[in-house]
Amino acid sequence: MLYGSAVKPMEILLVEDGLLDARVTIHALRRCGIHHRLTLVRTAGEALMFVRREAVFARAPRPDLVLLDLLLPDGDGIDVLRGIRELPTVGQVPVVVLTASDDEADRRSCESLSIDDYIPKPVDEEKFLRVIREHKRLLVFGENVVAAGN
Repeated sequence: MLYGSAVKPMEILLVEDGLLDARVTIHALRRCGIHHRLTLVRTAGEALMFVRREAVFARAPRPDLVLLDLLLPDGDGIDVLRGIRELPTVGQVPVVVLTASDDEADRRSCESLSIDDYIPKPVDEEKFLRVIREHKRLLVFGENVVAAGN
C-alpha cells in the first residue's frame, strides 16, 4: 500500500463565481499531482461563512490555501480577504488572488492585506501550478526548510 493514502490532503478553498474559471482551476489542480481536497464557493458571503465555520459550513475544514477571485456577485474579494485576515484561527492562511481585475488599486489593497500571490486572468497555468506546489511544499516542510534551501 502506498503511504500517500495516509497523508492529509491539502485543503483548498476556491472562491470563484465563474463556472468556466472554476472548471479551469479544478482541472489544473488535478494535473499538478498534489493530493488535495477542494471546496468551491461562489460568493463573498459563502466564503466568509466557510472560513468562520458558520451555518451549513459549521464542520468545514480549515483551509490550507485560499484561491480568491476579487470580482464576486455579492461583494468584493478584498472584503473576503480582510475578513480572513481578521480571524485568529484562519488569518495566516495563504491566499492567492486569481482575478480579471486590472485595477492597480485592487492589487495594492491585496498586497496591504498580505496576499501570497496575485495571478491575473486568464491564468498562466505554469505559474499557477508552480505557486500551488510551493504552497504545498511550505505546508509539508514548513518555512524554515524552504528558507534553508534558498
